[in-house]
Amino acid sequence: MRSLTLHPRIAMAVYAHPDDADVAAGGVMAQWAAEGCDVHLVVVCDGSKGAHGSQTKPERLRDVRRAELELAADLLGVREVHGLEVPDGDVTNSDQLRSTLVGLIRRVRPDVVLGPDPTATFFGGVYVNHRDHRETGWALLDAAAPASAMALYYPEQGEAHQVSWLLLSGTHEPDVAIDVASTIDVKVKAVLAHHSQTGDDAEGVSDVVRGRASQAGRSLGLSFAEAFRSVELAG
Repeated sequence: MRSLTLHPRIAMAVYAHPDDADVAAGGVMAQWAAEGCDVHLVVVCDGSKGAHGSQTKPERLRDVRRAELELAADLLGVREVHGLEVPDGDVTNSDQLRSTLVGLIRRVRPDVVLGPDPTATFFGGVYVNHRDHRETGWALLDAAAPASAMALYYPEQGEAHQVSWLLLSGTHEPDVAIDVASTIDVKVKAVLAHHSQTGDDAEGVSDVVRGRASQAGRSLGLSFAEAFRSVELAG
């Protein structure tokens, strides 16, 4: 593991559900936005099934989560949210999704792309990584390496663009950590903005977010960090 400092001009985060980016990379996104980076957030799913109970109507939950997403994005300083509105549970690494992601990458032209590591399936014997996360991760990898950089892939989606860095969160093989001490408070607020997911235990959620960030930075002497598996696609 090594400490990584990046100052991208444009960054894009691609995640499955409305709260995923805030949990995985909210500190980094807020830090880059504060430095003047144009941060774009792509949310693949509509959030309509993100509840354990059966009393909430999917349409109502979708609307609630969209509002939560807008609030969290404002807190982080995200320039634009791109919602693909795929129903929860229906994400596949399809030609259509890859084409859409290639189009977004070519239009936004990010230096760095953040997203979930699709190779991580089991966590500590207590959690199976959501299928939407894995399918989103695979589609993102295929879109960024190599499709978006090669003009003959999806030529209808615009001029080819080479992403310089991929940073994959939720990974079993982190090799870089980014210091987020200056934005950990903003990250906590963004996560708490997703009240439908966090409930009323704000103190408990804050402790979990801070605890994970503290653990991610401990080996490097950082008070708070976010860890990623990195892929440098172009120098």
